[in-house]
Amino acid sequence: MTKKLPLPLLVVVCLVSLIFINSSSANSVSSKAVTFSRDVAPIFFKNCAECHRPGEAAPMSLLSYKDARPWARSIKEKVVTKQMPPWHADPHYQEFANDRRLTQPQIDTITAWVDQGAKEGDPKDLPPAPKFVEGWAIGKPDIVLQMPEEFTLEASGPDEYQYFEIPTNFKEDVYVQMAEARPGNRKIVHHIIAFVQPPVKDGKGGKYANVTKADIEKFREEQEKKSIFRRDGFLMRMKPGMPVYDDGCALPNGGNGETLDVKAEQRNVDFLTGFAPGMNAGIMEPGTVKRIPAGSKILLQLHYSKASGKVEKDRSMIGLVVAKTPPDKNLYTRPIANTYFQIPPGAENHKVTSCWTTKEDIHLETLMPHMHLRGKAMRIEAFYPDAHSEVLLDVPNYSFSWQTVYYLKKPIALPKGTRIVVTGYFDNSAKNKYNPDPSQAVRFGEPTYDDMMIGWINYTVDKEHLRNETAVNSGRSLGQ
Repeated sequence: MTKKLPLPLLVVVCLVSLIFINSSSANSVSSKAVTFSRDVAPIFFKNCAECHRPGEAAPMSLLSYKDARPWARSIKEKVVTKQMPPWHADPHYQEFANDRRLTQPQIDTITAWVDQGAKEGDPKDLPPAPKFVEGWAIGKPDIVLQMPEEFTLEASGPDEYQYFEIPTNFKEDVYVQMAEARPGNRKIVHHIIAFVQPPVKDGKGGKYANVTKADIEKFREEQEKKSIFRRDGFLMRMKPGMPVYDDGCALPNGGNGETLDVKAEQRNVDFLTGFAPGMNAGIMEPGTVKRIPAGSKILLQLHYSKASGKVEKDRSMIGLVVAKTPPDKNLYTRPIANTYFQIPPGAENHKVTSCWTTKEDIHLETLMPHMHLRGKAMRIEAFYPDAHSEVLLDVPNYSFSWQTVYYLKKPIALPKGTRIVVTGYFDNSAKNKYNPDPSQAVRFGEPTYDDMMIGWINYTVDKEHLRNETAVNSGRSLGQ
């Protein structure tokens, strides 16, 4: 008869076995000669080169031994501490198609390479470098839409939020499979948000007319009179004395009152794509598209930083890849925000919530947390009509430096009546080294010294099927 081990002893045996296995794996890597050409370059090419190549945001290229070697010790430190590649989602919840994390064997290989003197090895072992279209993560765009004129940013003063219209001149609806926003000047462009602005009916026989920049300005002025926000130079900030509701879920609107994007200001716009540090390009699954109606304009919101201290110029753009297969579902974007919160001075772990309930059956595609410098953590959960719940995304160590969009490996079905709860935590204490001023109470606002609490989601609507309503647009005249 087999004798069973007592449970405590069994746990110890399992832990020792795991330690032995991991130690053996690391030792097996370190015991053999590890070279850049044969062992490390394939890891860099697969996991790092998208950002670590000429012309991109990373400080150095990793496409050659000559470029990578001076950074060897720094690379080891960032990889071992798992600061690089940047990834902040808790792996215990959901699987994501764009998961950047390295495996432990990959980490061990890079570590052994550095510990052995970061040798090049035989250049003949070097695999072919990955091919990129210069300037684009989505490959060569079918359409490039650029700001009509160059914008000049003055050297001093506060950050600026500026809006620019780009006419598409599309004669027919265009269905976009991939979209990417590209800054013209990375020194000053903190982020770009690109919206589709369809033509709106003018009330005269059903004709269409685009809303102009002057219309937007007038609308903003009218809304500001009754708004909870005020203008501070180029920025929108909370008016003094506005009521505070940290628990947005207790409000009828779930905390989603007024928001600062132009969707609230321009009635009819739809998010297309964006740029921010660490943000992925907008890449939809085959059959899922972003629709740009005929006659639309693209409205760009640009956040400009004056950190360079010099007069700078910018002419940012977006690139589009049109769908090559028949479109089936539109991709919709929603911010689940709390705009009423207030973070007390010195608070280390201040909790804020927002909620949204689905009005129809949907499939969730992506999630993205957004806070500013006091943002500490965010969790997004689904509470289903049958009373069970699950965590959709948990980011226990949020970083404003990395605005990651998390692409679900498999879309999640959310039936009508599902309540999505976003919970954010903020650190307004002196312990937060990024905190501009721990002595100040903080409200929702555009500048980074204010804060935000938004859980962005992308989803499709189950009942919607475009395939029988539209034709493939790849052969259409796009009016360019």
